[in-house]
Amino acid sequence: MSGKKQSMDEKIRRINELYHKSKAEGLTEEEKEEQAALRKDYIASIRGNLRSQLDHMTIRYEDGREEKVSDRRKRHE
Repeated sequence: MSGKKQSMDEKIRRINELYHKSKAEGLTEEEKEEQAALRKDYIASIRGNLRSQLDHMTIRYEDGREEKVSDRRKRHE
């Protein structure tokens, strides 16, 4: 794999290619490493996106109090 930056769509396409190849004929060690790295990047991206969405949400309690999710998360870290 070259050192160029890939878009997430390109990474997902490649993850799928490697998955189908693994089922059809198996992967080389290099392809297995590439697959693991792509999956790791994908999961990190999903987690980052979810964290960003959650950090912009507010919890409203029954007693009327409001608390930003980001503030709550910081207290528990």
